[in-house]
Amino acid sequence: MSNRDCSPRDLPFVFETLEGDPSIAGQNPADAEMTRVLKVAPLQMASDASNNVITFWRHDPLHDVVRPMGDHVIMAFPAEPVRYERRNGKGSVKGMTGPGTVTVIPAGSTSRWDIYEPLSVLQFYLPQATLDRVAHEAGTTVTRELVERTAHPDLTTARLLLSAADALEGCAALDTLFRRQLTDVLATRLLAVHADLPTTFQPTIGGLSPKVLRRAIERLRSDKNADVSLRALAEEAGLSRFHFCRAFKESTGLSPHAWLRQHHLERAMMMLRDTDDAIASIAAALGYSSQAAFAAAFKKLTGASPSNWRRRIR
Repeated sequence: MSNRDCSPRDLPFVFETLEGDPSIAGQNPADAEMTRVLKVAPLQMASDASNNVITFWRHDPLHDVVRPMGDHVIMAFPAEPVRYERRNGKGSVKGMTGPGTVTVIPAGSTSRWDIYEPLSVLQFYLPQATLDRVAHEAGTTVTRELVERTAHPDLTTARLLLSAADALEGCAALDTLFRRQLTDVLATRLLAVHADLPTTFQPTIGGLSPKVLRRAIERLRSDKNADVSLRALAEEAGLSRFHFCRAFKESTGLSPHAWLRQHHLERAMMMLRDTDDAIASIAAALGYSSQAAFAAAFKKLTGASPSNWRRRIR
């Protein structure tokens, strides 16, 4: 992926102001510390009420100490390899960042960074409370600590984090559900491969009961899509978020986010085919922030713009 491919205007995040105390008392919020060290603001930022945050940065070479932060920071690199050196009290590591590698800075750790060229990076800030919740829902009560990693080869985790750049579509319901689902999937992955005591996750056996599945789908189809949350869906099913997502996919073949995206696509196709409503009106009815955001999401799934699809189908 080239520098041009990483243009922030291609990343449909939503700018938000972060509030609240850091996860660990006395330590810096991750976004504030990264802004101080990188000496720029993030180009894009997406967050939700649980303080799980995704940011996209493009910064100049840096030579500074990253001070302890209140959240775990996980990084993935969408562009060209860049030479770096990272030093802490245990030693130093030299290497190259690049696609397919991840960096993990555990909450509370500190190190000196020397990055010798401009760098594009996506960062995910994960509160310890979220990691504890996912570990508990997975059936383990032992506290897991993340292991420090520097440009560590892990294509699966890197792709999960970079998928945020492609999946956020400018629709509040879809984007919120995606971020929360991505948070749980990333936390699960980190516990499995980047923790001091790796967690073994048992395969899902059986899906949701017909009644529970029907109610979950009713909630997803509700006109109040902006209120859809994994927590509400899971609580109504009497399951943890972790087990609800796995059981829902077992029942439908799709994650909750993928199911809702498919439902939005079917509604869009019906409205384009059966009504003369303006495309801007259809976009607003489906909860998209703009006609452009709706058109981009529709074309991504169908290969055609809404107007071209409408002309062909009629």
